[in-house]
Amino acid sequence: MEPNRVQDGTAPIVLASAATGIVDYIERLHGDVDRIFGHSGIAPSMAGAPTLKLKLSSFCNLFEEGSRLTGNDNFGLWFGNQFQPRDLGLWGYAIISSPTLGSALENMVDFFAYHQASSLMRLVHDEDGLVRLEYQIQAPDIIERRQDAELSLGMFLNVFRECYGAGWAPEEVHFEHPNPVESREHENAFGAPVYFSQPANALLFRPEIMDRPMPGRDLNLMTMMQTCLEQLSALPEGETSLISQVRTIIRTRLPNGYPPLDTVAHELRLSPAAIKRELSREGVVYKDLVEMTRRDLSMMYMKQRQLPFSEIAFLLGYSELSAFSRAVRRWTGESPRTVRARLLGN
Repeated sequence: MEPNRVQDGTAPIVLASAATGIVDYIERLHGDVDRIFGHSGIAPSMAGAPTLKLKLSSFCNLFEEGSRLTGNDNFGLWFGNQFQPRDLGLWGYAIISSPTLGSALENMVDFFAYHQASSLMRLVHDEDGLVRLEYQIQAPDIIERRQDAELSLGMFLNVFRECYGAGWAPEEVHFEHPNPVESREHENAFGAPVYFSQPANALLFRPEIMDRPMPGRDLNLMTMMQTCLEQLSALPEGETSLISQVRTIIRTRLPNGYPPLDTVAHELRLSPAAIKRELSREGVVYKDLVEMTRRDLSMMYMKQRQLPFSEIAFLLGYSELSAFSRAVRRWTGESPRTVRARLLGN
């Protein structure tokens, strides 16, 4: 199935229903609701509203701040683990009222663009016989999105469990971010092996499970929810901007080393000359996009105190730690150790 993409806007959105229950969740963790929401630029009253749209960047920041200010590194993981599909509002009801799990997943993918912009969701059949439900934010400016990835896969996990019960587990779980501090909790949350630093966030499962009927199947309700989503959204047509697509590929390819333009062009099915022309119209050079992506990711990775500099260098595509150190000095005028201490407030 082809990926479901939507056009970049100045501010990609997500329906506020994705934050249903977040106020109570923060309070259970003894967090300061007003402070966390204040740092995110969202009013607590907005969270959970079924037809209200939030900036995707603010939504992601809400969960990053929630993790930081509650001291719970796996804040998003456990929020998503307890999140029920019907709490997703229109999109959630369109999913759980589908006739089978397979059609529920297809509706999840097909109507995802109405729920969240500048993002990808798709079903991919692997050569080893497994199916991957992949999810990835494609807005290049949203760098810190670990909490969103973990809460999102937890939400999607509960669609399967809506059909098969609370004991169901995928074959594997993949995350695009590096291994966090408390990574053993992830295997407990999903009941499956969890792998980090992967090309995309994904749940992997066997295709034969898709034939099972959904317990809440209701074709009238499903059709009604689909219609409501279409009327609510007025989405513009078109693909994501080329710069965003190029930066997304750069981000996923960096652990394999500097991604040559030819590699990116092959993946986009464009000629390198066509990419150069389009970037030139935007006043951008390809190597500067790689540099920008490396710089932004490095600042995020250095906030994760458990990641050694050697691993950060690898994740950014540098063959040697010294090359990473020189890059950090070029960007900041400081050593990686000094930058990390400043970012961590030490």
